[in-house]
Amino acid sequence: MPSLTRFSVKPLSAMTRRLADVASGRAEPDLVLKGARILSTYSERILPGREVWISGGRIAAVKPVGTYTGQSAKIYDVKGGLLAPGLVDPHIHIESSMVTACAYAEAALLNGTTTIFCDSHEIGNVMDVAGVEAMLEDAREAPLSIFLTVPSTVPATSAELETAGGDLTAEKIAALFDKWPEAVALGEKMDFVPVAMGDERSHAILAAALERGRPVSGHVYGREFVAAYAASGVTDTHEAIDRAIADDLLEAGVWIFLRGGPPTTPWHSLPEAIKTITELGSSHKRVAVCTDDRDADDLLLFGMDWVARQAMKAGLKPEQAWSMGSLHGATRFGMDGDIGGFGGGRRADIVLLDDGYKPVNTWYGGKLVVEDGRITPLLDQALSSRYRYPEAAYHTVKLPKAVRLTPELPSGPVVTHTIRTEHPGIMLGHEKIRLEPANDWQSHFDRHGLCFVTVVERHGKSAGNVAHGLLSNFNLTRGAVASSVGHDSHNIIIAGTNEADMQVALRAIEEKQGGVCVVMDGKVTAMVELPIAGLLSDKRVTEVAEEVKRMKEEWKKAGCTIPYMGFNLIPLSVIPEIRITDKGLVLVPEMEIVPAFEPA
Repeated sequence: MPSLTRFSVKPLSAMTRRLADVASGRAEPDLVLKGARILSTYSERILPGREVWISGGRIAAVKPVGTYTGQSAKIYDVKGGLLAPGLVDPHIHIESSMVTACAYAEAALLNGTTTIFCDSHEIGNVMDVAGVEAMLEDAREAPLSIFLTVPSTVPATSAELETAGGDLTAEKIAALFDKWPEAVALGEKMDFVPVAMGDERSHAILAAALERGRPVSGHVYGREFVAAYAASGVTDTHEAIDRAIADDLLEAGVWIFLRGGPPTTPWHSLPEAIKTITELGSSHKRVAVCTDDRDADDLLLFGMDWVARQAMKAGLKPEQAWSMGSLHGATRFGMDGDIGGFGGGRRADIVLLDDGYKPVNTWYGGKLVVEDGRITPLLDQALSSRYRYPEAAYHTVKLPKAVRLTPELPSGPVVTHTIRTEHPGIMLGHEKIRLEPANDWQSHFDRHGLCFVTVVERHGKSAGNVAHGLLSNFNLTRGAVASSVGHDSHNIIIAGTNEADMQVALRAIEEKQGGVCVVMDGKVTAMVELPIAGLLSDKRVTEVAEEVKRMKEEWKKAGCTIPYMGFNLIPLSVIPEIRITDKGLVLVPEMEIVPAFEPA
């Protein structure tokens, strides 16, 4: 079987004579895509009457239709269809899809995405360098071009505020850059407050990238931080949530990646941030689009092609939007000489689009991997054999035998520091609620709309740290929900109304060594099993998508007001206003731990 990894296409330096001979008509191409219209990302025009000559997995030339008169090339007639460059996703987290890199490729190629830049900080938080390198090995075997933006903020905060499984220091990050050619940039620098305040560790990590000529990706909320952030060497971010901060970032020399996601999740800031172009008149030349986070279900439904169409819906011309989804991401990482357009010598990563700009066919390195919206036998065979993670990755949930998941009922009046959830779940409010003495917790829940929230350390690094708190506005009125994907240290987060159901959820995750589950009346009603680092399934993406879909249905039945991906962010102690880690309730940006209850 022909290889479908990106290494099966020779580097341009080894092919220049062959491509020149083909382009000049002295040699035959391997494949001709004829009868095409071309979406040019260079001139942002639709060019009619073209054919694409492909040799060795690369584009030799784009010629007027009918130019090829040879006999040996394979001909594929697209019958007037629109050909566009394969999409380039400049910022994603494979772990959010809950599948391995090899499995991720199936959904990506179905959606016309042929190259991704992933930040594997999730598995880095669990397994340190070993996890990042396992992900890189996985990526090398995947039928997709995958590059790494090296995790920059592991752990997200100090050891005093949370317990993580990994600790990626500047020295470890430098070693990853030096060892792995796929490590092309520094991943999102999430600790934007310490960066702006001149924290020594944060800036040592920045230096490890900048000294090696690697670009630095960012993650920032708040216009007041933009100047210091940009001055620290950060040159892109996917966290522009509105037109004002998007405008500030562009003027500070920072690329912005417009993040498009299903409107029911925290990942859909594109409609507001794109207004820097559509309302404030900014150029789109330093703007790309990205997906950031997708679970397996949403990955199949809302890929990069969907994000590009969202940019069209917001007012951009289709040619502009597709360029932002392909050429611009390639340009940001200095790879526009290899991907993102139809120039001679570029990889033959090509998609055939229907009239609604939805991918119909995908060629990856000149090989047809998706046809008529379905994967080909060639791709199916490649996907049937996937990378096996090291055995240690299947044993990362290490819990004490006994742990109490609910706090003691206060005997007197107290004020509780409550976490108030708001849809879609990125930002959390800090709400102080006075609790008068009651006979049971249910009385407090009924009166104030509360439930328990607990974080349990699962890396085996502490004496079994457990932190208790209360959620308001979460609307869970019975049972429990739980996840081992508690960003970013990925301890286990559980919400519930009673100790028994919360214990069932915790032990279900322990038994499967990771997962997201819903429990009602002592029974697990739905679960996505994630045995690899408590983050990933070892199944095909279509199988995991079905599991996720069922889990979402049960999640909705439980009444939860924010989606499970927003729930997973509740421990992320770098985003305001209040979070909960295994060490306790954390006020952000003060980075202070406060007790759950204080005397009234």
